[in-house]
Amino acid sequence: MVDRNKKKTTRDRGKRLQRERLKPRLSRNPERLRRFSTVSDEEISSLYTPADLEGIDFLKETGFPGEYPYTRGVHPSMYRGRLWTMRQFSGFGSAEDTNARYHYLLSQGQTGLSVAFHFPTLMGYDSDHARARGEVGMCGVAVDSLRDMEILFHGIPLDKITTSMTTNAPAAILLAMYIAVAEQQGVSPGKIGGTIQNDILKEYIARHSWIFPPDPSMRIITDILAFCSDHVPKWNTISISGYHIREAGSTAVQELAFTIADGIAYVQAGIDAGIPVDKFAPRLSYFFNAHMDFFEEIAKYRAARRMWARIMRERFRAKDENSWKLRFHTQTAGVTLTAQQPVNNVARVALQGLMAVLGGTQSLHTNSMDETLSLPTEQAVTIALRTQQILAEETGVANSIDPLGGSFLLEKLTNEMEKKAMHYIRKIDEMGGMVEAIKRGYPQREIIDASYHYQRLLEKGEKKIVGVNCYRSDEELPIPILTIDKEVERKQVARTREVRRKRNAKRVASRIDALKDASLSRTNLMPVILEAVKEYVTIGEICDAFRETMGTYTDPAMY
Repeated sequence: MVDRNKKKTTRDRGKRLQRERLKPRLSRNPERLRRFSTVSDEEISSLYTPADLEGIDFLKETGFPGEYPYTRGVHPSMYRGRLWTMRQFSGFGSAEDTNARYHYLLSQGQTGLSVAFHFPTLMGYDSDHARARGEVGMCGVAVDSLRDMEILFHGIPLDKITTSMTTNAPAAILLAMYIAVAEQQGVSPGKIGGTIQNDILKEYIARHSWIFPPDPSMRIITDILAFCSDHVPKWNTISISGYHIREAGSTAVQELAFTIADGIAYVQAGIDAGIPVDKFAPRLSYFFNAHMDFFEEIAKYRAARRMWARIMRERFRAKDENSWKLRFHTQTAGVTLTAQQPVNNVARVALQGLMAVLGGTQSLHTNSMDETLSLPTEQAVTIALRTQQILAEETGVANSIDPLGGSFLLEKLTNEMEKKAMHYIRKIDEMGGMVEAIKRGYPQREIIDASYHYQRLLEKGEKKIVGVNCYRSDEELPIPILTIDKEVERKQVARTREVRRKRNAKRVASRIDALKDASLSRTNLMPVILEAVKEYVTIGEICDAFRETMGTYTDPAMY
């Protein structure tokens, strides 16, 4: 009875404070009486108190770090035990160029590598294909064959570093190349660690770098799950990505909901393929965006952990605690960077990195200030890396485990985020799951509507971007820009053609036939792909073989 009376007293006092003291004070500045909302346009109250958390069971909903439902973190020690992995997304020009950048970043204290491939590689074309013309090395590193991957990781011990590769449709091929390079170094597949993004569903939703239709694409993914479970146990087989969903214009709730729904689809596909859930689920990871709204983003990460834990334990009946734990990588939001006053991007990235750390990320990429203008220069990427190191070593944010846990505002936002995201997931379930929802265009339309709504808020001045629709300046501070020499394309095309000339043509033809046969059967594709890349069959040739048997996907043009 005493506790109930205390709660009532607290609630009544809070209401009286807002009515008698807060509102009169705000009335002196009428412009501050406007509606306040997050970046996603979720309304924010002026004050949060224990009354906002009435009925919430702390142990059940929030708990302690390292304990189910992991709202406060997946590890009991979090950064007191180990800092997050500092992993800068990098790739440009030739494999030689990018290898040099990797050695530089590792020498500067980076603790993991993350490969950005150029667009032809992501779409399954070799550099000498007509559709690759003018794109070679421009938005990432060109990788056509095993020879390029050998150069890319020259001098880098693959048993001592972890590598994340942002690739989706051709993920199986690039993973096979990585395994082959490791074996050349004398490192067995069981000793390498890293991640392939391998999240094709978000490509149909947001990013659009697909090759094959959804159903055969899901088959490739389950083949990877099965193969890695048996042969590459330290590899994270899918990085289920909300990052690109958010970059396409979604709200925080939509990013959370659609990403978790993608995860549900992958788990169900693995189970349907006959793989025990606890055999592959512990190696699934997530990839989230760090946007500009401080508390909304942190609440998103906390809600994601809690949702995934409950889904894995209650929906999929996973028994291994590692299957319940949502581990995630974060990248600061590229879409928030501005070409206007680009030095301001350093501040944006620092704050977004802080959100990710306070939200409990396992690894972090901080964008460079020049990325709206070009691929990052060495100076810009160093500043981005130093931002993480300053967060880790100077700010004290890694000293305490989940320092924001218990914040009335944060806990309320976390609860609301989960509630709204689960509403989306139930709706997707009613459609038959995420693959069917994508075929209907449901998540695509939701993101388009959210993006349009936010753009309207910007145009009306209800949301502000410094240097764009407020605090503009006619004087721009010039910054150095990285340019890719056109000679890169000529040399890359020449190397790929030289690889084709020198390899054993008879064995290549045999491997391509084996790829086609395997794709038309239930044979696991990974061993067949691995044998092909070892014979220097190119990524374009492998994808062409699968295009012939699996078909290609065309956007249903629902917009």
